[in-house]
Amino acid sequence: MKLHFQIHFHTSWGQQMGIVGSLPELGNNNLAYVQTLTYLSDGKWEFVLELPATKAHSFSYQYVILHEGGHIEEESKPARQFSCKARSGQHIYLKDTWRSAGEPDQVFHTSAFRRALMNREPANGLLPRLSSTKAKIAHTFRLYCTRVPQGAVVAICGSDPAIGEWDVKNAVKLEGKAYPIWHTSVVLEHPEQALTYKYVLLNDESDEVLDWEFGDNRFVEPLPLSRQKRQILVNDEYFRYPNTWRGTGVAIPVFSLRSENSLGVGEFTDLNLLTDWAVASGVKMIQILPINDTVATHTWLDSYPYSGISVFALHPMFANLEAIGTLSSEITQGVVQERQRILNSLESMDYDAVMKVKSRFFRLIYEEQKAEFFKEPDAVAWMEEQNEWLQPYAAFSFLRDLYGTPDFKNWGRFSVCSPEILEEICDPTAEQFDDVAIHYFIQYHLAKQLKEATAYARSKGVILKGDIPIGIFRHSVDAWVAPELYNMQSQAGAPPDAFAVVGQNWKFPTYNWQEMAKDGFQWWKRRLIQLSDYFDAFRIDHILGFFRIWEIPTDHVQGLMGHFNPALPVSLDEFASWDIHFDYERFCRPYIRRHMLWDRFGELTDHVIETYLEEYAPGCFRMKPEYDTQAKVEAHLSIEDWMSREEIARRQQLQDGLFSLIAEVLFLEAPFTDGTAFNPRISIHHTASFQELDDYTRHKLNELYNHYYYERHEEFWRNEAMGKLPAITRATDMIVCGEDLGMVPDTVPPTMRELGLLSLEIQRMPKDPQRAFAHPNDAPYFSVVSTSSHDMSPVRAWWEEDRGVIQHFFNQELGQHGGAPQYCEAWIAEMIVNQHLYSPAMWAIFPLQDLLAMDDSIRREDPFEEQINVPSNPRNYWRYRMHLTLEELLMRKDFSGKLKQMVEAAGRLGEY
Repeated sequence: MKLHFQIHFHTSWGQQMGIVGSLPELGNNNLAYVQTLTYLSDGKWEFVLELPATKAHSFSYQYVILHEGGHIEEESKPARQFSCKARSGQHIYLKDTWRSAGEPDQVFHTSAFRRALMNREPANGLLPRLSSTKAKIAHTFRLYCTRVPQGAVVAICGSDPAIGEWDVKNAVKLEGKAYPIWHTSVVLEHPEQALTYKYVLLNDESDEVLDWEFGDNRFVEPLPLSRQKRQILVNDEYFRYPNTWRGTGVAIPVFSLRSENSLGVGEFTDLNLLTDWAVASGVKMIQILPINDTVATHTWLDSYPYSGISVFALHPMFANLEAIGTLSSEITQGVVQERQRILNSLESMDYDAVMKVKSRFFRLIYEEQKAEFFKEPDAVAWMEEQNEWLQPYAAFSFLRDLYGTPDFKNWGRFSVCSPEILEEICDPTAEQFDDVAIHYFIQYHLAKQLKEATAYARSKGVILKGDIPIGIFRHSVDAWVAPELYNMQSQAGAPPDAFAVVGQNWKFPTYNWQEMAKDGFQWWKRRLIQLSDYFDAFRIDHILGFFRIWEIPTDHVQGLMGHFNPALPVSLDEFASWDIHFDYERFCRPYIRRHMLWDRFGELTDHVIETYLEEYAPGCFRMKPEYDTQAKVEAHLSIEDWMSREEIARRQQLQDGLFSLIAEVLFLEAPFTDGTAFNPRISIHHTASFQELDDYTRHKLNELYNHYYYERHEEFWRNEAMGKLPAITRATDMIVCGEDLGMVPDTVPPTMRELGLLSLEIQRMPKDPQRAFAHPNDAPYFSVVSTSSHDMSPVRAWWEEDRGVIQHFFNQELGQHGGAPQYCEAWIAEMIVNQHLYSPAMWAIFPLQDLLAMDDSIRREDPFEEQINVPSNPRNYWRYRMHLTLEELLMRKDFSGKLKQMVEAAGRLGEY
C-alpha cells in the first residue's frame, strides 16, 4: 500500500517542504529526522510512503518548512490524524493544505471555540479509519471546523451528482462524531472530471441553510486513467465563513468580585454569577488577573497578584469556605459568619483581615476532615497527578512559616531544595506532616472550585481568560526548586513611559532562557498545560519579554538604570566609528554639579552635600562609596509605616533626588564585558549630563542612541522570540493574547501575527508615536481592543486628570464640538464603549468599571476609587472591589439588556 502525501504550498527561495510523524518511517515525531518532500510543479509537493498491507495503520503527522540555516518551521496545531486498514496494491492520496498559525481561522480551532463558545466537547483519539470501498476510486472529504453551533451540521455540495449537482437539497451531510473534524466518503460518478464544491452549514433537523461558504468554489483535479485502486482523502482546513466573528469580554480581577456569599473578597464560586451576568449582557469572555498564591509576608503587601510564590498553586483567599464545609463548633462557625458580614460590608478588600479569617478556618476544617480527605478517591488521585509541583509548594509554605520569611537563603540546611529535603519534610509519619498537608487540602479545594466554575462558564458559552505574569517572585517555590532557570542577580522591569517616567522595577529575576531551552521549555509547557484545565484563553503579561526583557542590576532601583537583555552593546571601536570620543569618567560616572542640587533638594542641599557627596573639584561631586548605588540609598533611607508624614516626605525627597543623581549617566557598562562594551542609558536626553555636552557630541550621541534603540536589534530580537514562543504557545490550544504595550520593537507586530497571537490595543496608549490616541477602528482583526487596563485609571477617573488631553480627545476622537464636560457623563462613556464595540478587532474587552460608567444609576459615585493599580507606586495595595454585589447587578436587567443590544448592534453577538 502506498500513501501519497501531497500538499500545495508556494515556498520562498531556500525553503524545502518536509514531513514528520509518529511512524518510524516519519521520524517518530523527532524533528531531527524530517523527511523531505519532492517538488512536482506549481507549488505541489509530494512524499510517497510504502506501508505493509498486513495490518491497520494509525498515526499522526505534520508538515514543516525547512529554512536555510537549519531553522524548522512547524505547522500550527493540532497534528493531522490518519487511520486506515491497509490493502495490497492500494494507493491513498492525502491532499493537504499548509496550516499557518497566522491564518485568522486558526484561532477558531482553539478550545475557546470548541469547548466554550460552541459548547461541543472534541472527540479524543484518532479519526475513524478511512472507509473501505469496493469502488475503484473513492473520495473522502474532511473539514476541520469548530464554528458549528449545537443543532447545526456541515454538508458538502458540488458539481458531481454524488454530492448534489449544486442542489443543496441533495447535499451530503458530513459525520460530526469526530468533532471538530467533519468527514464523509463518496464515490463520484465522474471522477475523470474536475470537481467543484463548497461546504454549507445546515440545521441538522430542518435542513435549513444557515450559511454557504464565501469565495471561490473548491476544486479537486480530475484523475488520470489508471488501473490502480485509489482513495483520495481531501483534507480541507477552514470553512470560509461569510461573516467575520467578533466577540465582547469583560475584565475584572477575581478579588474584585462581590457577592452575598463571599467573604470580604471575590471567590472562584462568584465566577458563576459573573457568567450569568455575561450571558444576559451578550458578553462571551471573562478576563481576570493572575490567581496564583502570593502569600509571602502574610501582610497586605501580598495583595500584588503578579508576585506569585508558585506558578502552579492557587491563592487561598479565592476559596469559598461554605463549599468546603461547616465547622462543627457552632460558636466558631458563628464567628466566621459574623466576620463575613463585616468584611463584606467594606468598600474595599481588607486583605489582612480576610486572610486571617480564612487561614483560621482552613486550619480548623482540615483537622475535622483530614481523615476522610486522605481516603477520598478524587482527592488522592488529584494529589498524585499534581505531585510534581504540589509537594515542593507545600514544603516551601511550611518552611516559609517556620522561618518567618520566604527568603530561602535564610533557611539554613533547607536553603537548597533537593529530593531528599522534600522527602524529609513531606514524610507522612513526621511530626510536622499536618503543617505540610494542609496545603494539599487547600489547593485541592481551590482547584475543584475553579474547575467547577470553568465547567459552568463553558456550559453557558462563556470563555474564561487567565493571565500569565512575565516573571516569578524572587523568593518563590520555583526559584527554590530550580534557581538555575533564572538570573537571580538581576531584576525585570520596564523602561520609562508616560505612566512611569522613571521606568518600572518589578524585582523579579529574569529568565535564563538558554537553560530553559535545554529541555524544550518544559517548565513553561507544564505551566500552560495546567492553566488549560481552568481557561480557554490567556494573556501573556509583557510579551515583549520573550523578545527582550528590561533588566535592572540588583544594585539599582529605578527602571532608568536598566538595559535590554539580550542586547548588542556598543563596543569601544564602535564609538570611534561614530566619531565619538569615549570618555569613561564623563559618560559612565554620575554627572553631579553644584547648580543641579537646589532644584532636587531645596533646603536639604547642604545636608546632602555633607552626608552623601564628595567634592573632588570645585563644584563637582561624586557619591560617597557607601551611597553610590540606588540600592544602598534605598536601604539607608528606607520608609517605614510607623514614621511621621513629615519624615516620610523628607526621606522620599532625599531618595528621589539621590536616585536622580546616580542616574545622571549616559552609558551603562554591559554585563560580562569587562568594560569593553556599553549600553546607552534610556532617556539620556533628559539628563543634565547630556544637555551640558557640546552640540557636536550631543548630535552624534543622539544618532547612536536612535540606532541602538530603534534599528540595531530588530532581526536579533525576532530570532530570540521565534526560538521560544512557538514551542511554548503550542503546548496547549488556548487562545493566546499578548500584552504588547510600551516600547514596542518594529519586529513585534509581524512576529505575533505570524504566530497567531492577538495583540492588545489601548486607546490611550497608541503604538504610533505620532498619534495622541489610537482609534479602535484602526485596530487589526487579530487583536483585543480595550478602553483601559488594570494598570491605568478607568475612563471616568482619567477624564478628570488632564483637562487639555480630554479636550483634544473630546473634539478629535469623539468628534464633539465645544468644551468637554467636566466629568465623564454616562453618554460619553457609552460613546467610548461603542467606539470599541464597532472596532474590527476580534475582541473588545472592557473593565467592568468602564461598562458601569454608562449608567448614572449604577456606577460608583467616586471614580477615583475604581483604579486597581498605580504602576508608579511599588507599594500599591491591590484592593479594589465592586461597589455592588453580583446579585444586585444581575437584577439590573435594564442595564444588561441595554449592553446586550449594543453588542448585537455592533455585530458582536453572532452565534458562530
